[in-house]
Amino acid sequence: MADVSAVRRFPVVADLTLVTAGAMTANVAGYLLQLLAGRWLGVSGYSEFASLLAVQLLCAVPALALQNVVARELVRGAGAAALRGLQWRCAVIVAVVVAVLVPVVTAALNVGVAACAAALGAAPALVLLSGEQGVLQGGRRFRALAVVLGAAGIFRVVPALVVLAAGGGAALALWAAAAGIAVAAVFARFVAGSPRVRARADEGDAVQSIGVLPVLRAAQVQAALMALSSADLIVVRMVLDDADASRYALGTIATKIAFWLPQAVGVVLYPRMAQPTHSAQAIRSALAVLSGIGCVAVLGAALAAPLAPLLAGQDYAPIQGMLWLFALHGAILAVLQGVMLSAIAVDRTALATLTWLGLAIEVTLMVSFARSIPALITTAASVAATTTLLVAIIVLRTADRDQPQESGAHL
Repeated sequence: MADVSAVRRFPVVADLTLVTAGAMTANVAGYLLQLLAGRWLGVSGYSEFASLLAVQLLCAVPALALQNVVARELVRGAGAAALRGLQWRCAVIVAVVVAVLVPVVTAALNVGVAACAAALGAAPALVLLSGEQGVLQGGRRFRALAVVLGAAGIFRVVPALVVLAAGGGAALALWAAAAGIAVAAVFARFVAGSPRVRARADEGDAVQSIGVLPVLRAAQVQAALMALSSADLIVVRMVLDDADASRYALGTIATKIAFWLPQAVGVVLYPRMAQPTHSAQAIRSALAVLSGIGCVAVLGAALAAPLAPLLAGQDYAPIQGMLWLFALHGAILAVLQGVMLSAIAVDRTALATLTWLGLAIEVTLMVSFARSIPALITTAASVAATTTLLVAIIVLRTADRDQPQESGAHL
């Protein structure tokens, strides 16, 4: 039995390594964009850029939801062709919603309409890109998925950096990034176009009944998570001056590193979460690995803190001693993400209610009481920790209760 376990464990480790490499390529590129944008745009201009990136992350919610639904349904025997039709329907819906949101977000955040349109306009391309990533993920083609993840980050960041280096402002940089995302979507379709993605299409006709509703259910889970992870960046523009808002925004790079560093864990274990007989063990494995990586990320942020002013400039020195707290916030959110992914995998999306409640409490506390960078990040980390603990307890108890029923069903 030990030999069998080793054989099973090795492919998982290899898959984690590949996807981590692809995801980290994209993430390092993203961090470089934010770091250089913070230096080139300065404390007076970076907060607009960072806030619109946060809004863009929220607009990526339908894309992330679609990826999870596509991967789940492919594991269950759905055909890639029908799922790609679902991708295009979702992209059209997102495009219509974006057109409505541009003037609203422009007024709410007091940003330029061109910059806002660029940030939101990337959403339909993100939907198509993520749909193809879902095809690769559900087909367990993790090597190809790693290539797509890394390439997508490079395609998005390099054009924006070129524009910023040439003296362009936030709007032009965001338009360049949007164009890069569109190119990445085309590339992902090419990579995922192998006949292997159709291997299981004949295993069931239920795929024909898949509509937008499962994506909407998954989207509200992703929306709750993304909103909780980004709300602080939006609130800071309302309660802090431009300089402190920019400092806080740069500090959240540590949050993003800790949040996205273990992204591969959920990506690789998600297909197992979608299989009832393996779901409980996959959830426990994911939470254990995510917690361990989170501890390493917090320690790394504390040790690397003295480098922050050297890389970003002395204007950002006041947040140096708080970088570990920003990283802790991200590490907690990474665990919450793993828990919520398991909810999507088994289609138990009602758990998102607790995350929405946590978001409401966080925003209320920040707007009412937080007037400094330490108060804001402490509030964000505390609410995230409480929310994660409650959701994790419910998920683990549910998994333990359901596992005997699943085992019994197979006897």
